[in-house]
Amino acid sequence: MKTITEFPRKVVEFPDMGIVMPDGCRLSARVWMPEDAGDDPVPVILEHLPYRKRDGTIFRDQLTHPYFAGHGYASIRVDMRGNGDSEGLMDDEYTEQELQDACDVIAWAASQPWCNGNVGMMGISWGGFNCLQVAAKQPPALKAVISLCSTVDRYADDIHYKGGCLLIENFGWASTMLSYSSRPPDPLIAGDNRWRDLWLTRLENEPFLAPLWLKHQHRDAYWKRGSICEDFSSVKAAVLSIGGWHDGYRNTVSNLATNIEAPVKGIVGPWIHKYPHYAAPKPAIGFLQEALRWWDRWLKDIDTGVEADPAYRAYVMDSVRPTRWHPERPGRWVAEQQWPSPNIKAEAIDLMPKGGKPAIVASPQNCGLAGGEYFPFTFGPELPGDQRPDDALSVCFDQPPLTEAIDIVGAPEVLVQLASDRRQANIAIRLCDVHPDGASELISYGVLNLTHRNSHEFPEALVLGETVSARVVLDQCAYRVPAGHHLRIAVSNAYWPMIWPSPEPVRLDLSAATLSLPLRPLAKGDEISFPAPEGATPWATETIRAANSERHVERDEKTGIVTLSIVDDFGELRDLEHDLAHGSIARETWAIHPDNPLSASGKTHWTQTLSRNGWSVRTETSAEMRSDGQNFILSARIEAYENEILVFGRDFEEKVARELV
Repeated sequence: MKTITEFPRKVVEFPDMGIVMPDGCRLSARVWMPEDAGDDPVPVILEHLPYRKRDGTIFRDQLTHPYFAGHGYASIRVDMRGNGDSEGLMDDEYTEQELQDACDVIAWAASQPWCNGNVGMMGISWGGFNCLQVAAKQPPALKAVISLCSTVDRYADDIHYKGGCLLIENFGWASTMLSYSSRPPDPLIAGDNRWRDLWLTRLENEPFLAPLWLKHQHRDAYWKRGSICEDFSSVKAAVLSIGGWHDGYRNTVSNLATNIEAPVKGIVGPWIHKYPHYAAPKPAIGFLQEALRWWDRWLKDIDTGVEADPAYRAYVMDSVRPTRWHPERPGRWVAEQQWPSPNIKAEAIDLMPKGGKPAIVASPQNCGLAGGEYFPFTFGPELPGDQRPDDALSVCFDQPPLTEAIDIVGAPEVLVQLASDRRQANIAIRLCDVHPDGASELISYGVLNLTHRNSHEFPEALVLGETVSARVVLDQCAYRVPAGHHLRIAVSNAYWPMIWPSPEPVRLDLSAATLSLPLRPLAKGDEISFPAPEGATPWATETIRAANSERHVERDEKTGIVTLSIVDDFGELRDLEHDLAHGSIARETWAIHPDNPLSASGKTHWTQTLSRNGWSVRTETSAEMRSDGQNFILSARIEAYENEILVFGRDFEEKVARELV
């Protein structure tokens, strides 16, 4: 990345600008703006997050927000209430309070003498979600949005449920937020006499959100609120949507490009869950320059040509050897002026002979361990590996070797007819690229709780032995399969630990299956290009402990239990400007017996540390999830230490009834 130190306008920073909400709650904001904005007002760009501007997102903030300010914007990074250096409490994600706070910040910013009255909102993940939801509320000053790695449907395409199946991220993310939000504000900002009171109040009210999310196992009003797919027309701001093929949110760019009535453009690269000016696998792109084109058009009314850009720009990845991490993905950029594109045709492939014997799908419960993380994040061994171990536990339909290469661009689908011997059953379908030597690379996958085959809102129990039809939609993808390779469609009824298992072992009798494959004419090279990445001066730090990520799979030959152990040590760094040191370690353990779905368990343990000049705090959060045939059983604990003395402890325990999950 090229570091830019000289900008068209000189930048001034305000590390803690207090923004007081109508109810008196003070939100802490870090603000960058041109030094002369008081004389020459500028538009505002807002990022509104729970992830701590002081020590959480500071790496990316340093690259991004001063860059925007140097090009004539006031860039505002707000800690949401109940997090970081802000006051108040947070009791869930994407609450009406959170969205109203963002609307109030927008109104406040637009009224400042250094603002020209126009506001844009941006963010990745949580920030990508809430900027779309805020746009749907239509605050008058909000003219444009840049949303990355986000969703339009909080039930069907987030970290809670997928295809009506319970994602283990529902528990994993609740554990993460329990840890993230357990940390105190910085005494240098909150004050030596206030930080501790704010911290203890925060801890006393900290929610463990997994039970709440589990109480909404179907697509009810809880999930519809904040899902902009309920009314795409509510979004009037211009939307630039960006995603990555190695992220969990692969479908949003297509959904927005297809359905938003306001000006909308989409870009999907080969990236994990990161901003694309520093993301991997490479190639990264000049995201900040692309963002400026968007902001300049919609916030400054400058003709930058964005309206003539293709509706959908995607990176078609080449076939590579399967491995848990790819520092780069060879491929090429393609462009579609319309989306959905008339250039993409669906090819139907019957996977089973008509009238033949049904295929029996009865996967061991540990099928799925080659699937990787739901949304890879650490630049570590989180990607799907060689699929052969999972293929061996699945029913596979291998196609003939290709005589010429094909470009798959879009969402493959598989129509199935099957019968189940249990009232509730899951199905997972993977599309794989099989190399001539047998190596199997994951192209895309989809999962479906078969009781949700007709509706996520009103599931229907399966009738034992009755043949039903279902459509399994795989995630959007853009992938070139070379000549000499062949496609494999792998079908299982377990996908651990991506989804929680059915309460009983299941047998599916699969009698018909048809693959619908979206094919685009073979791209001959890059059809569009992006500038090289740029950024402002990187964050200045001292490394106290280097980051490290590890994954281990073990099988106990005595008990038969298969365990995935994960350690993500995010390291410890000291800020060279304000001297705050912060460190973080996440540990996860996922265990299951191949023959017993009720043996499934998940455990997490997070450690967070903050210190400066003899002052130190540490939080330890742990959580556990298991289930029986009728209930999900959850527990968690927070412990908080000040100078290694326990100052707070709290336990959570709850059972939630299973509802066809």
